[in-house]
Amino acid sequence: MVTNFDFLKRNDKELYKIINDAEELYRSEFFEQCMTQTRRFGEVVCKNVLGSRRTTEITFDAMLATLKDCTLGSSEEAKEFVEDLYFLKKHGNEATHSITVKQDGMEALECLQRAFEIALNYCVYSCNEDKRILKLQYDIDLLVTGKKSRKKLSDKYIEEKEKTAKKSAAKATKPKPQYCSVKSKSQKPKKPYFWYFVGAASAVSAFLLILMAVI
Repeated sequence: MVTNFDFLKRNDKELYKIINDAEELYRSEFFEQCMTQTRRFGEVVCKNVLGSRRTTEITFDAMLATLKDCTLGSSEEAKEFVEDLYFLKKHGNEATHSITVKQDGMEALECLQRAFEIALNYCVYSCNEDKRILKLQYDIDLLVTGKKSRKKLSDKYIEEKEKTAKKSAAKATKPKPQYCSVKSKSQKPKKPYFWYFVGAASAVSAFLLILMAVI
């Protein structure tokens, strides 16, 4: 089975086994155990990088302090390497000693991605691997499905960006429904004033005729 860390297998099989177990734990959704395993990976890498420079340092914390002193004034890559190791130590310790189970998949994923960067630098600067592997990118599809993604991470990013732009444009150009209510003017029936007048005149005439007949 192809993994994100295949390049590590040809340089350090023991380290490869450790981090491969971490990926398997992630796929099984054992996220806290995955972070603990990446911490173990970081500690072994730190020990290997220090080599003969390690004297009385036994704990991961002590080894990291020595490695940090050794990289003072070094390149940004060396500083990031140490920072990534500290990250694995911190989150691995929290996962190991936490009272509650967090099951944080995103945090575990970041630990794996940091472990990937550590592995790349370790292979190039400690095992004399070809620097071209530094261009490799962590494949999340490969982690989850076990199948290598045909698309580069940059291509996926561009695709998602275009989808978001299209959705935003569609929302902006979508015509708003127009509500136009036209009320017809209520036409009141015209009062038949003429017929009122005729009726009143007839009543007056009839009254006068009766009055004359009486007189």
